[in-house]
Amino acid sequence: MIVNTEILLEYEEQLTSRLGYERTTLHLDEIVERSNVHLAEPHFRWNLIPADPDDNKFADCALASNADYLVTNDHHFDVLKTLDFPRLVVITAQEFLTLIPSLYA
Repeated sequence: MIVNTEILLEYEEQLTSRLGYERTTLHLDEIVERSNVHLAEPHFRWNLIPADPDDNKFADCALASNADYLVTNDHHFDVLKTLDFPRLVVITAQEFLTLIPSLYA
């Protein structure tokens, strides 16, 4: 999993409204301390998602880290499937779950 400061702030905003500040802080600490979570700060803003510019932070992070997949069920990201460059493979959470056994085989 790849995150950056912008993404963690988004998580904090969304989780705090649902769980409260203390539980959110615990969850975010757990996320960043995991060995399979990496930080990647993009140095370029592609602005590839015009339908919801706030979603660009996720695409930029995935591109900056050369991620294998961007996992989302948000249809605003469908525009990325039409681009030849930059290439970013977008899959749904359900598709990702089917990949997990083969990733660890």
